[in-house]
Formats: sequence, structure tokens, C-alpha cells
Amino acid sequence: MPVGLFEAMNWILVIEQLLNGAGYGLMLFLIAAGLTLVFGIMDVMNLSHGSLFMVGAYVAATVHVHSGSFAGAVAVAVAATMLVAVLLEVTLMRRLYGRDHLAQVLATFGVILVADDAVKMVWGPSPVMAPTPAALSGPVDLFAGLPYPSYRLVVLGAGVLVAGLLYLLVNHSRVGMLVRAGASDRWMAELMGVRVKRVFSGIFVLGAALAALAGALMGPIMAVQVGMGESILIPALVVIVIGGIGSVRGAFVAALLVGLVDTMGRAFVPQLLRATLPPALAADLGPLFAEVAMYALMAAVLAFRPAGLFSARA
Repeated sequence: MPVGLFEAMNWILVIEQLLNGAGYGLMLFLIAAGLTLVFGIMDVMNLSHGSLFMVGAYVAATVHVHSGSFAGAVAVAVAATMLVAVLLEVTLMRRLYGRDHLAQVLATFGVILVADDAVKMVWGPSPVMAPTPAALSGPVDLFAGLPYPSYRLVVLGAGVLVAGLLYLLVNHSRVGMLVRAGASDRWMAELMGVRVKRVFSGIFVLGAALAALAGALMGPIMAVQVGMGESILIPALVVIVIGGIGSVRGAFVAALLVGLVDTMGRAFVPQLLRATLPPALAADLGPLFAEVAMYALMAAVLAFRPAGLFSARA
């Protein structure tokens, strides 16, 4: 193979993986944004957030298969997950406000176990097929030599759009002002007439809607199966630690960093390891090194900025 053609293929692969990493990072942002708002503003550690992501993915996949409408499936998944979040907030989370973080972790971890068993009862233990929308099943030629799946481009666009809307909501709206007031001084805000409990309930449901949207969009890309919420929860927690707890802007930047590091590591580390290791061993170790790189990124950021990249006000 000519050297010039080989180099061109390498650059095409790099660009493709950069796009994949950005898409994964934006979906991580949708999950981490809800987590960072709930924890940073409400001071509630909600480990069951990943279960809401899983519910959104399952409902969207099921509705899409039976109705044939992907947009309708996403809307139903978000609405159903918001309803689940309302029930969860009323029956459990309100009892955890003001409790220590250990109690919150134990209670919400119990929700994870209940949610996994409930999903097994409704959908069974086997993964559920989440088909790609027919209109978005083909590739789009970004430029010569780089066909890219059109569905992944839609995921990228949706992630950027939601991130922009969320930034405007939190930083440039009356709702965002009420949220920041309740977070900075709850008792003073209540004296000024702000219904802080209602605001906090709205934040919790908003976080659930974002998680459900991420689950619905990620369903055709990743396996829709029991436990998928727990597997995505760890990277989301890493994102909010890197970005700064309570910071939406920090979650956005950190999610892109984590998404790029993870995706590029999984794509290129095995190739580097094949130079010195057997191919099978290199393929097994590649994902492990990519995961270690994510934690190394978190350690490096915390070494220089212990509070994360951005403050909670950003």
C-alpha cells in the first residue's frame, strides 16, 4: 500500500474516532448534567440516575419496534421516565433531603437493584433490540473517503442542541435564577417566596428527562440490557468530578474530554500494543488501558484543580 494512501486512511480513522468520541461525550453530558445538578444544587447523591437512563432506553426501543416512529418513541421514553422520576422523588428522594450521603447512597443503590429486577420482569434478562431509524440507517459522505453514519450525526446535533438549551435555562432564565438562589441560600430563598421544594423537584425530574433522552438516543448504538445504567454511571461520575460538582459548563467540557479519551484509547491503544504483544492479548488489554486513561485524566485534573475544572457557578 502506498505511504500516502496509508497516511490518508490513518487521518480518516482519527477523524472518525474524534466524531465518535464527541458523540459519546455528549451523551455522557446529558447523563452527567442531571447528576451534577441534583448533587451540586440539591446535595443529594443519586446512584439510581443510571437506572433512569436504562428505563429510557428500554421504553424507547420497545415503542420504536411496535410503532415504527423513532421520534415518538423518544418522546414516550422521556415522558415515561419523567413519570417514574416523579414517583421516585415523592416516595423516596424527599425523605433523603438533608440526610447524610451514606444514607442517600444506600437508599439509591437499593433502587438500582429494584430497577434491574423490574426490568427483568417486564422485558426479560436478554438484551432488547433497538433498531436504527430507517431514514437514518445509511451513511453520509462528510468528504471524500469518509462516510459517516447519519444516525450518529443526528446524535451529535441533538447533544449540542440540548447542551445549549440547558446552558440557557440554567444561566439565562428565571428558572435558573430560582435554582441558583435555592442552592446558595435555601432558607433566604424561601423567605423571599421561592418554593424551593418545588424547584428541587423540577430539577430532579429535569435530570431524569435528560438521562432518558440519552438512553433513547444511545439505544441503537449500544446494547439495551439489564445493568446498562450501572456501566454508564461510573463514567458520568468521573465527568462531574472532573468538571466540578454543580457546574453544567464543567460537565460539558469534562464529558467531551472523557468521551474522546475513552474512544481514542479503545480505537488506537490495541494497535499500539500489537507491536509488542500478541493480537488477542492486545485486543483484550486495549479497553482496559482506555478505562485507566479516563481515571488518569481525573487524577491529573484533581492534582492541579481539586475542585474540578469549573466552579459550581459556571
